[in-house]
Amino acid sequence: MITHLHGRLLDALPALAIVDVQGVGYEVLIPLSSFDRLPPVGQEVKLLTHLAVREDAHTLYGFLTPSERDLFRLLIHSVSGIGPKIALGILSGLSVNAFRAAVAAQDVKALSSVSGVGRKTAERIVVELKDKLATFGTDLATPGIPRAALPESEARLADAAAALIALGFKPQEAQEAVRAAAALLGPEATVEKLVRACLRKPA
Repeated sequence: MITHLHGRLLDALPALAIVDVQGVGYEVLIPLSSFDRLPPVGQEVKLLTHLAVREDAHTLYGFLTPSERDLFRLLIHSVSGIGPKIALGILSGLSVNAFRAAVAAQDVKALSSVSGVGRKTAERIVVELKDKLATFGTDLATPGIPRAALPESEARLADAAAALIALGFKPQEAQEAVRAAAALLGPEATVEKLVRACLRKPA
């Protein structure tokens, strides 16, 4: 089991980081909550990891805080019908604090607003996690390392579209969704805000 990676950040996209650990490059899927707090490319980074093993692939998922990883594991191990891809989407669509609040309030509407989570899945999340989240870790607001200055607006749109594609959107759908979100949020919207807006289902 690979429990963490400590090395140099070679590249970072909204849903993916590549970390060099003593000459070995690891590709790690990450949620937006971790992406926005990564250090600049080329600097040292430590990611907590979860290794998912299947017959056809070994996939690493990375997180900057224990609570992000704990929630990811709680979702895939405790809620039927939720695998790593949906769990990563939930962490990208809602902060861990917002997720906890929604479960505690039995706010099915807020949970099902995340793309990939239907009403029945949201109801299962509430039923199966409400008691477990009562004793869940509270280091959710631990600040990460500030990320380097954002690239120009067009690059942010491309990064946001890439994140949506990694989360299951078709390329054209991703581009259209990002453009629509940018029109609503303005040219200074961060990649995280753009993607979160796209992951919200229309009311």
